[in-house]
Amino acid sequence: MSARFDLQPEAARPGLRRAGHGRRRDRRGRAGRGSLLPPDAPAALSRDELFEDMVSASVERLQAHVGDEISHLEFFVSMAPDADMLLEEKLGPGEFPLGSVTRPNRRHKARLEIFRKPVESLAGSREALPWTVFDVVVELVADYVSMPPEQIHPDYRGHHRRDD
Repeated sequence: MSARFDLQPEAARPGLRRAGHGRRRDRRGRAGRGSLLPPDAPAALSRDELFEDMVSASVERLQAHVGDEISHLEFFVSMAPDADMLLEEKLGPGEFPLGSVTRPNRRHKARLEIFRKPVESLAGSREALPWTVFDVVVELVADYVSMPPEQIHPDYRGHHRRDD
């Protein structure tokens, strides 16, 4: 399951209708009567949707700083890396990649993919997750442009890096 992010304004979420938020009731009135929260309330979003929103906010924040240099990149969110990627990566035991960078070719634009489960486990808490997501996005962009992450954005913290 992957989600794709564009930097175009029409890709925003507010008008998106989510499954399960309609009114459902069986004939005798004993079934669920719908959601307790309106669909546009933050608490009504799933963990996947919240993570996708954090990634898109990080990309927008980075684009505001960097400019149009990253407008040609496509950002995706996946649950976890696939088995082929884990075999290709040279990681120690218990380590997982946080994202991947795919260079452009004839058929696809440059693609930066963020893996939700490893990033969430690395963050450790709900409060640290937005900063960790931002740091991972900055690191992926820095890897793509072959620059240190500190030069990409001044708010890059890099505290989560295990190789330090």
